[in-house]
Amino acid sequence: MPGSAERPLLFLDVDGPLIPFGHPGGYPGDRAVSPSPAGSNPLLTRIDPRHGPRLSALPCDLVWATTWMSDANDVIGPLLGLPELPVVGWPDPEEDDEGPLHWKTRGLVGWAAGRSFVWVDDEIAHADRVWVSAHHRGRALLHRVDPRRGLTQADFRVIDDWLARP
Repeated sequence: MPGSAERPLLFLDVDGPLIPFGHPGGYPGDRAVSPSPAGSNPLLTRIDPRHGPRLSALPCDLVWATTWMSDANDVIGPLLGLPELPVVGWPDPEEDDEGPLHWKTRGLVGWAAGRSFVWVDDEIAHADRVWVSAHHRGRALLHRVDPRRGLTQADFRVIDDWLARP
């Protein structure tokens, strides 16, 4: 996916937003997916494949921001019909003590390098919002997803509305 300095980034976590923890079986409805042979994780059946086209339609550049790292492209992306996406590399946790911040916060601001961004995760806290507001010169939406439900239409509306603002 070609990048553009004008388009915002969307940093996307997997566990919680795309793999909700509240669904004991497959994703509710007729569109449940089966885990691929490469991904024997039974939680993959919780992924809603309708999220792929919805994410692709957003006016931003998608970036994996997950501990799945490159496995997100190998396992999660195909289940959603997404192309290969850039992947944020994470600092060694022993070298980067964040205190009250989420361990991803500084890395995402560094990766964005001033570009506007949306961060979709289930572990965002007030301390992360305060820190990003003080240390990031671009616009930022830190959107916390309920990990029991994963991404919902309400979440997509919030993201759409934010991306539509100049």
